[in-house]
Amino acid sequence: MDTVKPCLLIPHYNQAPLLGRTLERLAPLGLPAILVDDGSSPEQREKVAEIAKPFPWVTLHQRPINGGKGAAVKDGLIAAAKAGYSHALQVDADGQHALELLPGLLDCARRNPDKLILGKPVYGPEVPRARLYGRWITHLFVFLETLSFDIRDSMCGFRAYPLAPCRELILSGERLGDRMDFDTEVVVRLHWRGLRVIEFPVPVSYPPDGISHFSFGRENRLITLMHTRLCFGLIPRLPRLLWRKIRRA
Repeated sequence: MDTVKPCLLIPHYNQAPLLGRTLERLAPLGLPAILVDDGSSPEQREKVAEIAKPFPWVTLHQRPINGGKGAAVKDGLIAAAKAGYSHALQVDADGQHALELLPGLLDCARRNPDKLILGKPVYGPEVPRARLYGRWITHLFVFLETLSFDIRDSMCGFRAYPLAPCRELILSGERLGDRMDFDTEVVVRLHWRGLRVIEFPVPVSYPPDGISHFSFGRENRLITLMHTRLCFGLIPRLPRLLWRKIRRA
């Protein structure tokens, strides 16, 4: 447990009205945080800096241009590893996750420091049906791409990353999506590298004043391309993955 030195990782893009509320909810945890602003508008960038100022435990990284959630998370993971942290607990800036469960997520990471802890969403009745059905399509592809049911949900942004394997993957030059495709691709590629996965149930709500940056056409195109890459990437890895599956049986 002493080997775990955690930080929070918060990707942000034009969500300043909700960010302050999220930081206030995170303050009692007493954890340092890396806040990555992904090229928000000039007005929002100023607001983000003002909002973060009263929270000395927040380190703000501002990307000059918008690159997507995946790009922001990758920058945050590298920054966290460089700062000497061992794990990054990722949460969304709009507070849609049950932040009161973060101590449980951290405890799970402390007990399993060499594993990737993934939030498994528990949805309320307000969840948009189109998103729910779209997620199931991705789940089916992930079952195929990993030859397993180890990953039941690869899209939830509430997760605890062990930073050493993440840094190695990001710096390896392997293709990783920069937008909403990142969440699934990084999980599959880490699984290919042998990183074990643990699920952590977490309620997910969609606040009435929530701000979504999901562009249906663009993101679905990127997610389709991502699954195409992963399916082709599975082919040369088949012997090793099958052998690993046999050994674990």
